[in-house]
Amino acid sequence: MRLARIAPLLVGFATVALALAVVEILLLTGMLNPFVIPLPSTVLGSFGRLFEEEQLLERLVMTGSEALAASILVALAGVALGVLLYKVRTLALATEPWVAGVAAAPVVLAYPLFLVIFGRSTATVIAMGFIAGLAPVILKTLEGLKGVRKSLINVGLSYNLTPSQQFWKIEFPAAIPTIFVGVRLGIVFALINLIGVEFLINFGGLGQLINDLAERYDLPGVFAAIVFVILVSVAIFAALERMERWLRPGR
Repeated sequence: MRLARIAPLLVGFATVALALAVVEILLLTGMLNPFVIPLPSTVLGSFGRLFEEEQLLERLVMTGSEALAASILVALAGVALGVLLYKVRTLALATEPWVAGVAAAPVVLAYPLFLVIFGRSTATVIAMGFIAGLAPVILKTLEGLKGVRKSLINVGLSYNLTPSQQFWKIEFPAAIPTIFVGVRLGIVFALINLIGVEFLINFGGLGQLINDLAERYDLPGVFAAIVFVILVSVAIFAALERMERWLRPGR
């Protein structure tokens, strides 16, 4: 049982290690340009320097606090708006295509507008992350509630549940898996745009670090910082999966 649980993790690590080894060999043999792609071994060796010289932990705390604020806003507002659209069908018909359009739009390009409104500050970064991550949560919440099986709804009706009881005891719990898919997507969108805005306005944590390293043409440092962002994202996904299991213990 324990082996079955850790086997996917081991396969994932082995796949990544194999891919890095292949890239290392291709660079050493000259098949890839080392002036464009640094040696993976050099990238891994840059982590210590980033912690010591570039205040990586402090930057992570800053970006993490911004991401946490944006994620909480995205989850609360996105789920609430999705429920509202589910309850008010006319409103859903009128706005759902526009919400889908916002989800597909490159929201990060609107950062000059947010700079005018909030200035070059943390508020701009959080607002951009919030706007970028909102649409997927709304759409997936609406999709999850619409997709509740009719048999479950009929069970509630057979027990003479009130509309409120029907929603909170049957419809909403049944929609949680789909809602969590939306929350994951929303957090990913928020994190991408958040770091992108930090990079563009040269303000804040990890995004500013990547910008600084790129301007110095420190390729190993740039790739190491990007890998660090990926690792943080993986940790966030693992935390969300545990939260979903906690909310649905019978899963």
